[in-house]
Amino acid sequence: MRQISSFAEAKDILSGYVTTSGVYTLDVMKALMEYLDNPQNNLKIIHIAGTSGKTSTSYFAASLLHTAGYKVGLTTSPHIDEINERVQVDLVPVPENEYCELLGEFLDLVDASNLHPSYFELLVAFAYWVFDKKQVDYAVIEVGLGGLLDGTNVINRTDKVCVITDIGLDHTNVLGNTIREIAAQKAGIITLQNFVFMQRQSDEVMQAVTEAIDHNKATLNVIGGNFPDTIDVLYATLPPFQKRNFTLAYAATSYALGRDGHEPLAPAQLHQALEVYIPARMEVVEDRGKTLIMDGSHNEQKIGALVEGMKGRFGEGQVATLVSFGTLKQPSVLASLKLLRTLGDNLIITKYLEGQDEKREALDPNVIAKLADDAGFTTIVVEADPMKAFELLAQSEVPVHLVTGSFYLLNHYRSLIHTPKV
Repeated sequence: MRQISSFAEAKDILSGYVTTSGVYTLDVMKALMEYLDNPQNNLKIIHIAGTSGKTSTSYFAASLLHTAGYKVGLTTSPHIDEINERVQVDLVPVPENEYCELLGEFLDLVDASNLHPSYFELLVAFAYWVFDKKQVDYAVIEVGLGGLLDGTNVINRTDKVCVITDIGLDHTNVLGNTIREIAAQKAGIITLQNFVFMQRQSDEVMQAVTEAIDHNKATLNVIGGNFPDTIDVLYATLPPFQKRNFTLAYAATSYALGRDGHEPLAPAQLHQALEVYIPARMEVVEDRGKTLIMDGSHNEQKIGALVEGMKGRFGEGQVATLVSFGTLKQPSVLASLKLLRTLGDNLIITKYLEGQDEKREALDPNVIAKLADDAGFTTIVVEADPMKAFELLAQSEVPVHLVTGSFYLLNHYRSLIHTPKV
C-alpha cells in the first residue's frame, strides 16, 4: 500500500490531479464509483446545492443529525484550514495519521482502476468511500459546482433528501448566463422520487426547480422563512442569512429523522446544534486587540448577505477591509465593492497565491483598485503580497477588520489565528 506520512505529502500527491481543462462531465466519476462498488449508494444522504449558503446549511444539517444521536459524515469544499475538512465524521475531520493511511489505500484503488479523476472528483469519491467504510448513519454532501454535472451527483437512491439554497449569478462561464439556466443546473441533483427542500425564490428559480421535480416524480417542500418552533435565544442572534440556512437545514433533517422513526429534537438539542463551528462564514476572532472577521464570500449575492450581517452587528463606517478576488469573479467585483464600501472607506487589496480544486488565478490588484475607485473608496492601498497586506490591515486603527473576497485568501491567514470567538 502506498505510504503517506503527512498532510504536506498528501497535498503534494493530490496536486497532480489538479486540472485546467474546465470540462465537466460525470463519465470518469461514474466509472470510478462503479469500480469502487458504488459506496455512495450505501449511504442515507442529504445533498445540498445552491449558490449561497451551501456550506453553512451543510454544517447545520450535520450538527442537527449528530445532536440527534447519529454518526454523520460531512464533506464540504473548498477546505479552509486543512484538506481533511473534506472528510469529517461527527463534525471532526479525520485525524492526520488516519487520513493519510486511508488516502494511501484509496489511491492504490484509483491507480488500479486506470481512471484519471480530477482533484475534486478524487476527493469526493474518497469521502464517499470513507463514509461507507466507517458506516455512518447519514452523509451530508455539499455540491462543489452547479449540481447536474458536479462530481457529487452520482447517488442513485430514491430516499436521498435534496436541499436547494439561495441561487444567484455565479460561475456563469460554466453554468449559464441566466438565473434560470443556473437554477436548472443546481436542480440537476434531484433524481427519482427525492424529497426536495428550499425556500421560495424568484419565479425563474422556482420554474426550473419545478421542471426537475415533475420530471423525476419528486416532492417539493417550499418552507417559510422563519424557524418553525419557538425562537431560541441563540437563533435570534444569528445574522439573517444564517437564519435562512439553519431553517432550511432544520426542515430537511426533521423530515429525514421523522421518516426514519426519530422523535423531533428537543429545544436543548436545537440549541446544541446551533452552536456548531462553521469556519470562514462571518467568523469573528480577536487579533492583536482588534475584532477580525474572516468570510469567504466571493460574489455579489454572498457579499450582500455578509454586509447585511456586518451592519447588524457592527454598524456602518467602522470596518477596514482586505480583499482579493479570483479572475472569474471580475464581472461581479464592482457590485461587490459597492456593497463593501457601505461598511467603511478603508480598503487594502492583495492577491491570493493559489487555488485548490482547479488552477484559479487571482485578479490583478491594480484592476481591483480601479474598480474600488469607481465604487467610491477613497482610502485604497495595493499590496500584492498577501502577508504584507495582512500586516497593513493589523496596523489600521479602525476597530473592526474584515478579510473577504475568496476562501483562497483566507488560506494564507487562518493558521495565524487560533482562537475562534463565538
